[in-house]
Amino acid sequence: MIRATGSQIIVKLLEAEGIDTVAGLPGGYILPLYDELNRSSIKHVLVRQEQAAGFIAQGMTRSTGKPAVCMVTSGPGAMNLLTAIADARCDSVPIIAFTGQVNTNLIGTDGFQEADTFGLSFPITKHSMMIKDPKDLLTGIPLAFSIAVSGRPGPVLIDLPKDVQTAVVEFEKWPEIKSLANQKKTDFAKRFLTPKNQIASIVKNMAESLVLSKKPVLFVGGGCNDKKASGAIKEFSDVYKIPVVTTLMGIGAVPRSNKNNFGMVGMHGTIAANRAMHDADLVFALGVRFDDRATGLISQFCPDAKILHVDLDAAEINKILPSEYSLVCDVETVLAQITSVLAKEKEKPSACTKAVAKECESSRNEWLKTLSELYAKTESDTAGRCKSVPKQSVNPRAFIRDIPLMAEKAGVKESNIIVTTDVGQHQMWSAQYYPVEHPRQFLTSGSLGTMGFGLPCAIGAALANKNKRVVCISGDGSILMNIQELITLAEENLNVTVFVLQNGSLGMVRQQQMYLFNKNYSASEFKKEPDFLTVAKGFGIDAIDANADPEWYKKAFTKGPHLVRLNIHIDDNVLPFVAAGHANIDPIR
Repeated sequence: MIRATGSQIIVKLLEAEGIDTVAGLPGGYILPLYDELNRSSIKHVLVRQEQAAGFIAQGMTRSTGKPAVCMVTSGPGAMNLLTAIADARCDSVPIIAFTGQVNTNLIGTDGFQEADTFGLSFPITKHSMMIKDPKDLLTGIPLAFSIAVSGRPGPVLIDLPKDVQTAVVEFEKWPEIKSLANQKKTDFAKRFLTPKNQIASIVKNMAESLVLSKKPVLFVGGGCNDKKASGAIKEFSDVYKIPVVTTLMGIGAVPRSNKNNFGMVGMHGTIAANRAMHDADLVFALGVRFDDRATGLISQFCPDAKILHVDLDAAEINKILPSEYSLVCDVETVLAQITSVLAKEKEKPSACTKAVAKECESSRNEWLKTLSELYAKTESDTAGRCKSVPKQSVNPRAFIRDIPLMAEKAGVKESNIIVTTDVGQHQMWSAQYYPVEHPRQFLTSGSLGTMGFGLPCAIGAALANKNKRVVCISGDGSILMNIQELITLAEENLNVTVFVLQNGSLGMVRQQQMYLFNKNYSASEFKKEPDFLTVAKGFGIDAIDANADPEWYKKAFTKGPHLVRLNIHIDDNVLPFVAAGHANIDPIR
C-alpha cells in the first residue's frame, strides 16, 4: 500500500503530467501544498498579485498548446485569480488552477478568508471541482487535465480545502496518467463530435458548394491557431487561391506574407477583409464563433453568403448565423477530406477564375497601399495633451511594423520572436501592422479584453520558450494594471522586451469619446504619469528611451529583460474604426 498526503498526491501527479513550472502566490490555506512543492522537481514562479499567476499560465499555454498550472490561496487570492480564469475561458485556453480553501468543517461558516470559489468559478471555467476526499485527487487531477484539452479547450479550477491537503490516505497504486487521460479525453470529446459515418456526406456537400461559389472566403479563427490547422489552411488556400480573412484570435494561422491573406476582419479590420466578407457568396468558417467585434452589424456581415461552419464546439454552430452545412470536428481533418474530394472534381472553386483572382488582388493591393501611406509619416512635432509627454512623438504603426526588422539588426530572427499585447490602441495597431508569420506567435486577450494581460503573459511565454525573445507591446494605461510583475521578470531574468507606448491617456476609451461622444473626454486623459524609465530601473529592469535613442534596438534585444518607452501622439487613432451599429464596410477611415 502507498501512504501519501493530499499535497503529495497533487505534486506527484503534476510531475507525472509533465508540469515543470507553476506560477502562484502562497497564503495560509494553500501552505501545505507549497510545503510539498518546495521538495519537488517543479519550479515555482512567485508573482506579486494573483491575477498575474493566471496570465503567466496562459502565456505558457498559449505559446505551446500544453496546459499550464497556477496556484493561489483562498478568499482574496482566489478572487484576484478569477479575472485570468475568465479570460482563459473566453479565449479557450486550457490551464489548471488550484485554489486553497478553508477546512471542510468551516465551509459555509464565513471563516477567515473564506469565499465560495467553487460557486463563483462555475460560469467562468470549463469545469470546476471541489475536492473533499484526498483519494479523489487520484482521479480528479488527471480528469482536470483531460477536460481542459478535450474538444474546445478551457480552464479547469480545483478548490482544495486545507485539511484535504494535509490528510494522509492509503491506496494501492498511482494512476497511469497517460492512459487515463487519453481515455477520458476520448469519452469527453465524443459526446458532441459529428459521427464519423456522417462526415463524408457533409464534406461532399461542402466541396460542391465551394465549386459552385463565385466569391468564396475562408474565415479563420482562434481554433486554427496551431501548426496542424495552419498548415492545412495554407495548403488549401494555396491550391484554390481563396481569399483568407482572420479574426483577432486567428492572427498567425495564416502568414501575413501569404498573398491570399486579406488581414483581420471586424471593428478595426482591414478594408480588404471586410469588403471580401461582405461581398462573399460563400463563407467557409473554420474555428470561429462570429463574435460581435468581428461581425459588426450582423445583418450586413455576409448578407448574401451561404455559410459552411467547422468548429470543435457544437454550441457555436448556428448560434449567431445559420449554416448551410456544419461539422463539429477539427479543422485539419475536414480540410484534408475536402481537398481530396475537390481533387477528383473536374472543376475547381470559381475563385481560381482570372476575373475573381484579379479582383481579389486589386482589393489586397489597396489595403497594402493604405498601410504604406500610414507608415510614411514617422514622427509628429505636435505636443500631446499630457504635460509629461514630450513634444516629439513616434508613429506607432511604423514602429510596431519594424520591430522584427530592428530585432534582425540586433541578431534576433523574426521566427524567434513571440509577441504579447495588452488591451487598447496598441493591441489593435499590433494586430494590424505586426507581421505575424507563425501560429502561436501573437498572444493577446481577445474576447474578455483584459488590460494587464500583456506583461505576465510575456513572462509565461518566456518561461516556456527559453530560446526565444518575447516582445510585450503595452500602453501607459494597461501596463499599470500589472506593473508589479516587472519584479517577477527581473527575478527570473527572462528574455522579454516590454514596449510602453505613452500618450497620456486611455487611448481606446478616448478615441471612442472623440468619434462617438463629441470629444467629451471624461476620465480618459491622465493628469499625471509615472516616469516609466525610472520605475523600470527601480525594479531592476534595463530602461531605454526610444525617442531619445535612435539605436534603441541594439540594447533592447540583448539577453535579459528590457523596457522601451516611446511617446506617441494623443490624437493618433486606430483606423479603420467601425462604430457600434454600423456595418463593417462603413468604417471611419
